Amino acid sequence: MSDNWWEEWRKRRRRWPLFRSLFEDIDEFMREFEKQMEEEFKWIMERAPRELIRERTTKDGVVREVGPFVYGYSITIGPDGKPIIREFGNVRPGALPAKSALEVRPEREPLVDVIEEDNRIKVVAELPGVRKEDIELSVDERMMTVKVDTESRKYFKEIELPAVVDPNTAKASYNNGVLEVVVEKKAEAPKKGHRVKIE
Repeated sequence: MSDNWWEEWRKRRRRWPLFRSLFEDIDEFMREFEKQMEEEFKWIMERAPRELIRERTTKDGVVREVGPFVYGYSITIGPDGKPIIREFGNVRPGALPAKSALEVRPEREPLVDVIEEDNRIKVVAELPGVRKEDIELSVDERMMTVKVDTESRKYFKEIELPAVVDPNTAKASYNNGVLEVVVEKKAEAPKKGHRVKIE
């Protein structure tokens, strides 16, 4: 075999009609795939929120940038042994496999873990690229809200807490793009039964 293996392969391909037909089918498939991807990107760019569209001038002209588009999920096992699926990003696929079911938002939903312990709940959220002064955090008895609204980064997430908490005990820290919030569970008042007279 010669050093130029690709040229050798192409010669063999021309001699064998089966390979020629197979590669023509693959080429046609790839052309169709590229065309479909172009249409999908065009559709997304037309419907992207204005906050995700930027234009900048370069020496070659105006360049239009769209994005970022982020979608992901994490799976953890809850205390009851059942899987907990949490989505994150700024793209939400709908229930139907139609383009109209795709929702794109300007703010990204951060990846969040909620860890329930005996007396407290710990929430860990990934918020890369922001300063702690940019983070708005609020906690009530059943819900925590994390929001960032800067020119370069936008995050938003409402987190339903697995137990009633005392918002006054919330403590938060932010290091290396990770927000950690710890809040104590609210002490439940002892349940008093009502005595019922039997007639």
